[in-house]
Amino acid sequence: MQTILTESPEVAAGFIRNGGVVAFPTETVYGLGANLFDALAIKRIFAAKLRPADNPLIAHIGDLDQLELIASEIPESAIRLMDAFFPGPLTIVLPKTQKVPTVATAGLKTIGVRMPAHGLAQDFLKACGTPVAAPSANLSGRPSPTDWEAVMEDLAGRIDCILQGNPTDIGIESTVVDCTSPVPMVLRTGGISLEQLQEVVPETSIYKPRGNEKPRSPGMKHRHYSPRAEVILVEGVNAEPGEGVAFIGLQVPSGNFGELKVCESLEEYARSVFAFFRDCDRHGIKTIYCQAVEESGIGLALMDRLKRAASGK
Repeated sequence: MQTILTESPEVAAGFIRNGGVVAFPTETVYGLGANLFDALAIKRIFAAKLRPADNPLIAHIGDLDQLELIASEIPESAIRLMDAFFPGPLTIVLPKTQKVPTVATAGLKTIGVRMPAHGLAQDFLKACGTPVAAPSANLSGRPSPTDWEAVMEDLAGRIDCILQGNPTDIGIESTVVDCTSPVPMVLRTGGISLEQLQEVVPETSIYKPRGNEKPRSPGMKHRHYSPRAEVILVEGVNAEPGEGVAFIGLQVPSGNFGELKVCESLEEYARSVFAFFRDCDRHGIKTIYCQAVEESGIGLALMDRLKRAASGK
């Protein structure tokens, strides 16, 4: 299969309308989309990514009117969060309609819904004329793609089209909040912080997984975000330099490293980390030291990604 590159949202949307699979930019990471109501197209997403079938997808919408096609109920907490953060890097888990195929939800009776704030993503989704199911546009387990070149690296020849946009602004995935219970639960930390959510719905809490239950959101169970290099979390700049060693963090370490990224802010750290992981793999780096940060604001989501990359889970 030849993967078509285009800068036209209309051209990319044509593939979606014809049962195709398309990678597209958002403000978080690049997504890999198919028509939410086309079960065969959705199966192509799982096949292209080598994604486990029990890992649910997120429905992306370009218009709030599409919510009635997806969600059978919208609780008051969800309305408040959507009023505050749609469009933006927030996914709300809602009870699904019968119209949504179970292959998209991994058999769950709920579906995550997001409205991206990214201009090109909005143009693409509106041109599709249907909600689009989309996980990140990478091979399962690899660092999420923050530019279209990373998508090509993983999925060239496996998908129909890549909608080319600029590198993403946030660099880590959306926050996922389950609004199907009385207390909204954060299933995955991301581009909207817990503190921001609690300003709108104060009772919002972090979900604590129990036993072997099914993943209720992407990012809850399977191996994620991992480069081929070994990832080691360190406090401060406590890293051993070397030619095949890399460091990323907020402070300058001593010694010479094969790859080095010193970020001026937590936001830059979050925006840069996945691209840095991929650069390290391209240059044969064997060990990546990542400076730990305080787990508040965007730092909570960043540390979640770093811990998963370091553990290989």
